[in-house]
Amino acid sequence: MASKSFRASRSNLSTASSDVLDSQNVKPPLPPHVTFARRTSSGRYVSYSRDDLDSELGSSDFMNYTVHMPPTPDNQPMDPVSQRVEEQYVSNSLFTGGFNSITRAHLMDKVIESETNHPQMAGAKGSSCAVPGCDGNVMSDERGNDILPCECDFKICRDCYLDVIKTGDGICPGCKEQYKTTDLDEAMETVRSLPQLPPLSGMSKMERRLSLMKSTKSALMRSQTGDFDHNRWLFETKGTYGYGNAIWPKEGGFENGKDDDIVEPTELVNKPWRPLTRKLKIPAAILSPYRLLIVIRMVILGFFLKWRIQNPNNDAVWLWGMSVVCELWFSFSWILDQLPKLCPVNRATDLNVLKEKFEMPSLSNPTGKSDLPGIDIFVSTADPEKEPPLVTANTILSILAADYPVEKLACYVSDDGGALLTFEAMAEAASFANIWVPFCRKHGIEPRNPETYFNLKKDPYKNKVRHDFVKDRRRVKREYDEFKVRINSLPDSIRRRSDAYHAREELKAMKEQRQTKGDETVEIVKVKRATWMADGTHWPGTWVNPAPEHSKGDHEGIIQVMLKPPSDEPLQGTAEDGGVIDLADVDIRLPMLVYVSREKRPGYDHNKKAGAMNALVRASAIMSNGPFILNLDCDHYIYNSQAMREGMCFMMDRGGDRLCYVQFPQRFEGIDPSDRYANRNTVFFDGNMRALDGLQGPVYVGTGCLFRRVALYGFDPPRSKEHSPGWCSCCFSRRRKHATVASSPDENRALRMGDSDDEEMNLSLSPKMFGNSNLLMDSIPVAEFQGRPLADHPAVKNGRPPGALTLPRDLLDASTVAEAISVISCWYEEKTEWGQRVGWIYGSVTEDVVTGYRMHNRGWKSVYCVTKRDAFRGTAPINLTDRLHQVLRWATGSVEIFFSRNNALLASSKMKVLQRIAYLNVGIYPFTSVYLIVYCFLPALSLFSGQFIVQTLNVTFLVYLLIITVTLCMLAVLEVKWAGIELEEWWRNEQFWLIGGTSAHLAAVFQGLLKVIAGVEISFTLTSKSAGDDEDDEFADLYLVKWTSLMIPPITIMMVNLIAIAVGFSRTIYSVIPQWSRLLGGVFFSFWVLAHLYPFAKGLMGRRGRTPTIVFVWSGLIAIIISLLWVAINPPAGTNQIGGSFQFP
Repeated sequence: MASKSFRASRSNLSTASSDVLDSQNVKPPLPPHVTFARRTSSGRYVSYSRDDLDSELGSSDFMNYTVHMPPTPDNQPMDPVSQRVEEQYVSNSLFTGGFNSITRAHLMDKVIESETNHPQMAGAKGSSCAVPGCDGNVMSDERGNDILPCECDFKICRDCYLDVIKTGDGICPGCKEQYKTTDLDEAMETVRSLPQLPPLSGMSKMERRLSLMKSTKSALMRSQTGDFDHNRWLFETKGTYGYGNAIWPKEGGFENGKDDDIVEPTELVNKPWRPLTRKLKIPAAILSPYRLLIVIRMVILGFFLKWRIQNPNNDAVWLWGMSVVCELWFSFSWILDQLPKLCPVNRATDLNVLKEKFEMPSLSNPTGKSDLPGIDIFVSTADPEKEPPLVTANTILSILAADYPVEKLACYVSDDGGALLTFEAMAEAASFANIWVPFCRKHGIEPRNPETYFNLKKDPYKNKVRHDFVKDRRRVKREYDEFKVRINSLPDSIRRRSDAYHAREELKAMKEQRQTKGDETVEIVKVKRATWMADGTHWPGTWVNPAPEHSKGDHEGIIQVMLKPPSDEPLQGTAEDGGVIDLADVDIRLPMLVYVSREKRPGYDHNKKAGAMNALVRASAIMSNGPFILNLDCDHYIYNSQAMREGMCFMMDRGGDRLCYVQFPQRFEGIDPSDRYANRNTVFFDGNMRALDGLQGPVYVGTGCLFRRVALYGFDPPRSKEHSPGWCSCCFSRRRKHATVASSPDENRALRMGDSDDEEMNLSLSPKMFGNSNLLMDSIPVAEFQGRPLADHPAVKNGRPPGALTLPRDLLDASTVAEAISVISCWYEEKTEWGQRVGWIYGSVTEDVVTGYRMHNRGWKSVYCVTKRDAFRGTAPINLTDRLHQVLRWATGSVEIFFSRNNALLASSKMKVLQRIAYLNVGIYPFTSVYLIVYCFLPALSLFSGQFIVQTLNVTFLVYLLIITVTLCMLAVLEVKWAGIELEEWWRNEQFWLIGGTSAHLAAVFQGLLKVIAGVEISFTLTSKSAGDDEDDEFADLYLVKWTSLMIPPITIMMVNLIAIAVGFSRTIYSVIPQWSRLLGGVFFSFWVLAHLYPFAKGLMGRRGRTPTIVFVWSGLIAIIISLLWVAINPPAGTNQIGGSFQFP
């Protein structure tokens, strides 16, 4: 394995990473003069005078200066052949680096032990270089065929070719003739240029890759105050602009000004405009009674609480006081939960319109190439023991097979544990995708997760018409079985390989010792027990036997491009390509797949999942820069291959530029049919989230969410002042210092931060927010433009012209990946806004809710996308203990939110009132557990004391109780109707509300208070996603009883209430004048508590039929004995007989 070093330092990332590759290790000569310059978005440099440096870029703490070296014989732009060679090198190299370490590219000739065939995959087999003494592989094209630069067909590898070009005057080592570059360009040309677009020959590589606009005015325009007007400099343009190149009309048309300034082409005027989405209102026959009942119940609760306060129980004031306080809190909590449900909505998408607008030939897109924006998909994993590699591999396969333009997809897998097991499992998945993805495209397979597909209980041959489907399915199934065996054997394979290399290293060390010491006694040589990769080198991440710089919290940053970016044009397979199946006329391209493990070092707070996601945001911005980001947990796979298209309908529709994210519902597999612990959570996902969709949008729930990249960067939505004037705008006008900026069209200020019109994104402050990577900052306006809706109608504001995203992105080079290594370093976020305002927000175990809250607080909106076929599916813990720990983590995060500046009480005026109430309820709901615990003990206290919460069970109390109960049931029925759930699911949710409220929520309150008051940090373990060991029962985990202290409060409540019921009956029977009303009141509420705790009690019993009958007999006898003892110890005054006829001994 060869290694290459890149000059990277903390002080200047971009300069080091953009240097010419030093494959020949020759430093370029010094230029005749040195000028200070700023790197522009297109890759060019703008010279600065000393005054410009002092005035425009005065923040020396965060700004880097670039020393521009003019082109020299050793510093020349790459030709197309060199670019293709460079990409081949990148896809076969493992990049490592980090703080105070050199960024290296390790050229790997072997990624996994099995053979790799797909030409896009790292370590793909190829011909050997014919240059004597070189064992490199010849570069290949999209099909894996050798690319031979000379007509003599002399085979030459990448390094030798570069040496010949740089130092050998371009003479072929085979025929000794000059390379014919023109013929090579024609041979390498795989992307046909569009006829209506101007030639790109005059553009630099960076200009084509980032595609920023060329300003027609001075690069340093100034506003009326003399300050640098960054927004105008950035957005006023008529040049090339977009993903590849977007050509704005030369003479007017699509101007980003006011509506009357827009000049539409004739094709848009004559063609009827069709929306991509529709809002479906809930029928008034359901919604109107629902709203009316909410109002009626609120009024009844008010009268009831007033009556309760005015009629105390003088015989037991303590009992009455506790009950009234609890009832007041329950009423307040119910109102917080119910008010945001007043405006539920449903939405529908039209995928045919999406296809017609973005993927059909038109005047602006004659070839019909996809004009959809790119999507970067993030998959996060941290521990291969709790998150099995086979589960992660299936998720990756479902992503690679998704129905979205292949060249627009990029999948990034974050391995926060840095495990070789995850790395090789990914490589195996990429290898199997060579068969699986074309098979799915050929036969329209759903779902595209192989494990789920091959275990479907329905008929797999339904609606399949191709004659070779049965044969293909049988062969792919066999290949998948072999793939599973390889994945399952990886741990043992890695161990055996490492042991073998370790033994070789020990023998080698002993041999060297003998040669050194001669005949002296040879001591046993101790060699570090390393973890070895398939190519015979040390794994740079976490070793199986941890060592310094090779443990979970201490290792280098790693990036491996498993599948290099695909070609822009479809690559039709042949009968020989598949090997196992016939892939003729099937597109065999695969999306880009990248393995990322961020650097970790002791002493740094890596911020868990939120930190890993932010590292992916930065790395993906440099490598692919998709304007949209879809994040998935490793166990959540794509169940509907068109899910991303459905989400894109909302983003690309009119007004879609103000959407920060599209949240999909979470659906789960492997849950017991009765859903004992409400794991499906349908009341929340189908009820609460639909209701929030009618306000400012649903909350972000951690997975299955399609983000707008610039919203994650902390920018405000476009036209934010137009949509959010503020509560006091009618009384107080805003002071406007910069009239030019304030009066300019808002589309020209799409990347705006802050609450005032005169606040602009200063160039010198960008490194302070995003870090000192110029490539990262240059990518921001590109992502903003690419994410705009299509400007195909005069009413579409802040749009982009049709056909803007049809050109291919540039090929990856090593300097780009080296820059990505730099931005995932552990120190990169220091003195920046990452985790504070930019990216996923730190400081809470529920970083998802906080991140969504910050976006809504800036005025963004979100949308809830419920598809007919589930978009994504995942797994949920069905074991009681795991479920309680999961709920504990969520509740603790809510308590942290309540005691932080993310409390909804401190929200800005840009957040709607009902949305604010919804977020307030998110932070308050765990505190209900304190009152719930007290209320659950009240029936037992009533039965023990012989008193009740009211003086007597009179008619008034019973009527109030009846009305409150009936209205609750009617509300439940109507909510079930508009939410589309079942009544049983609603009841399961109510049961687990009490189970969680008396266990996990109470513990969360104490943990949250300890963190706020004493500063005690909270740590949680990953929820296990591995299945049970019992192969005969898929629900074996359901019956496992794993003890946890969270079970103590519910068990205590059950035991106390059961004993209290027995004591109450005994007391009443024993009394001369039985108080049946008090007994019935106490027993009724005790049964209410026990009915809610029934699933918890069932979980404690373990597997059905395994609990001996004698346990129940003994439990009953103990309860009776305790009851009789209570009566004997504390009998009613004046008697010692039970019912007057039985004499207690």
